[in-house]
Amino acid sequence: MNAASEMLRLIVTSGPSSYALLDSGNGRKLERFATVVIDRPEPQAMWQPGLARSDWAKANAVFSASTEDEEKGRWRIDKPVPEFWPIEVEGTRMRLRLAGLWHMGLFPEQLPHWQWMVARLGGVSDPPGLSPGTGSSSDKGVRPGDSDTTKRVLNLFGYTGAASLIAARAGAEVVHVDASKKAIAWARENQTESKLADAPIRWICEDARKFVAREVRRGRAYHSILVDPPKFGRGPDGEVWELFDHLPALLSDCAKLLAPEGAHMILTAYAIRASSLALDGLMRETLRDRGGLFESGELALQEASGRRLIGTSLYSRWAAD
Repeated sequence: MNAASEMLRLIVTSGPSSYALLDSGNGRKLERFATVVIDRPEPQAMWQPGLARSDWAKANAVFSASTEDEEKGRWRIDKPVPEFWPIEVEGTRMRLRLAGLWHMGLFPEQLPHWQWMVARLGGVSDPPGLSPGTGSSSDKGVRPGDSDTTKRVLNLFGYTGAASLIAARAGAEVVHVDASKKAIAWARENQTESKLADAPIRWICEDARKFVAREVRRGRAYHSILVDPPKFGRGPDGEVWELFDHLPALLSDCAKLLAPEGAHMILTAYAIRASSLALDGLMRETLRDRGGLFESGELALQEASGRRLIGTSLYSRWAAD
């Protein structure tokens, strides 16, 4: 049997304790984020809902997708919703709000990846490194062969910073990269909300490909690299990102940034017409000279009833040991 087929895996989670997938069906999902209940689109929920209409009617907000463009629509507020509200995730507090594209500021299915990352950052020392919370773009960074035991994390397409904050809380030194100024500002809010203002996190608003290429030239190395790209996007200076066109080269550069020992990398892909085998094959080719362990498959959220699962994203991850 091919090695890849032996490692394909479905990772099932209920998400953080303050989150629940209450029900799904008819192309929708009903979720509770802390105290706020949300009804939003879920094209993969082709079955019938398990709960009654009266239960769905308890939602605070409903996102109505556009009939012309599934990536457009608007929120309908049926019951009071705060401008933002906190949710607890692995010892951090994330501010949620009703944003565009029916997003909330958190992807709860990523919880197993965050836990896997922290487990592999075990033995993290108190980082002496960067100026706390300044977002400095200083040249400080570990180079291959350095004796510094501080673990360093690179979070690409980092969005609102959940993985960055969880890694920093575990004692790592973090570089968070996202092309959106709004996402960076939101992540900084979450840093304050989590009482991690002194954590060594650099918030970088830049095109991920440009940043990684520069880090390669500088001879940097990271113990943990997270790559969570969109299918399509634009950098702050109008740079175009196309996952199928640009991901292989980006991963190749990321491989050059992995520390010689104790490194790991997580790749996640959403809303693409591909198989987890595609991500698995790319990761194995990119890291073919590193040995280590590969695991690929799909992330899935489990309904609170335990009856059904919703596949959310493809993933591939690698660890040196």
